[in-house]
Amino acid sequence: MLFTQHTIGKITLNNRIVMPPMTRSRAGQGDAATDMMAEYYGQRASAGLIIAEGTQISRQGQGYAWTPGIYSPEQVAGWKKVTTAVHQKGGRIFAQLWHVGRVSHVSLQPDGAAPVAPSAILAEGVKVALPGPTGGVLMEQHSMPRELSIPEIKAIVKEYAEAARNAIAAGFDGVELHGANGYLIEQFIDSQTNHRTDEYGGSLENRLRFLREVATAVADAIGKERVGVRQAPLTTLMGAQDDHPEVTYIAAAKMLNEIGVAYIHVAEADWDDAPVMSADFKEAYRKAFSGTMIYSGKYTKARAEEALQKGWADLIGFGRPFIANPDLPYRLQHDLPMNTPDKTTFFGGTEKGYLDYAFYQQPVPAQV
Repeated sequence: MLFTQHTIGKITLNNRIVMPPMTRSRAGQGDAATDMMAEYYGQRASAGLIIAEGTQISRQGQGYAWTPGIYSPEQVAGWKKVTTAVHQKGGRIFAQLWHVGRVSHVSLQPDGAAPVAPSAILAEGVKVALPGPTGGVLMEQHSMPRELSIPEIKAIVKEYAEAARNAIAAGFDGVELHGANGYLIEQFIDSQTNHRTDEYGGSLENRLRFLREVATAVADAIGKERVGVRQAPLTTLMGAQDDHPEVTYIAAAKMLNEIGVAYIHVAEADWDDAPVMSADFKEAYRKAFSGTMIYSGKYTKARAEEALQKGWADLIGFGRPFIANPDLPYRLQHDLPMNTPDKTTFFGGTEKGYLDYAFYQQPVPAQV
C-alpha cells in the first residue's frame, strides 16, 4: 500500500510516503529559504508529500538559529524557490507553521525580550541552538518565559492566519500547524505546561481553545482542505507532558474533525523520548477523526505496511532516512540498501551532509 495513491483535500499524492518536517538550520539572510534549500527539497520530491521544516510565523516564534520564517516578503520569495523546485519534479509540499513559545532565548527575541508561553514555567535542561562564537552551534538553556496576555494570544492567532496566506502565496499546497514536540500550541494543550486560570487554561476545553482558534482561523484563511495539524501525545520533548494524554488528544482529534481539517500527523516517537503508541490509542484516533491520518516515528517498511493494512494510518513519515536517502521511495520499493545519515551535519552548516547524499545507482554488469 505504500506505493499507491492517496488524496488529501484536492490534491492527489503519488505514494503514501511522507517526508516529515525536520529542522536543518540552514536558512540564509533574513531567515529566508535559500537556493541550497530549494535543491535539498527538490532532490526529495519523489515523496508522496513533503512537509517542510518548521518555519516561524514571527520573529517571536523563533527558537533556534538559522531556522526559516514565513512572515516577510523576502521569506515568501525564498520559499517560492523551494515550492517551485518540488513542483517541477511532480512533488507536493506543505509548510509547517511554527511558534516555539517558551523554547527560545532572549538573543533570538525582538529587542531581547523574554520568550512567551501560556504560563511562566521554565523547562529545566531544555536547550536551544544559538550561533557559536566561531560560527558553529552553541546549545544553551532556554530563557525564562513570561505568560501571554489574552490580547497577545488573539494577536498570535492572527499571525498564524497571515502565515498561512503567505504560505499559499509562496506556492505551498497547504500548511501543517506544529502542535507537537513541546512548542506553543502543545504548551497550551498539555496540563503540565498550562497553569492558567482564565479561558485558556484549567479545563480540557479551555486548554484546547488556542488550538481551536488557530485551526479555525487558518482554515478560514486558506480553506480547511489545505490544513493539517501535527500532534505528539506521548513525547516528552521540551518538557511538555499531559497528565492524561489519551483523553486529551482524542478530544483534540474530535475537535479537529469538527473543524474539518485535512489531516492529523501524529509524531509517535521523536528521537528516543517516547513509547510507541498502543493499538487501542491508534484505533481511538481513527474513530475520532475521519480525515487522513499520518504517523511518523521509527517506522520501517514492514511497520509502515502494517499500519496501513490495519487502517490506523493513511500515510507514513520517514524522517532521518530521508536525510541520507533523497530517493527513499525508490529504495523502499525495491528493498535497496540505505545511506547512513551523518548526525554531525544535521543542524547548521553547508552542503556537506545536506546535498551530497548519493542517489542509488544500479551496479554496472561486468563485461564478458
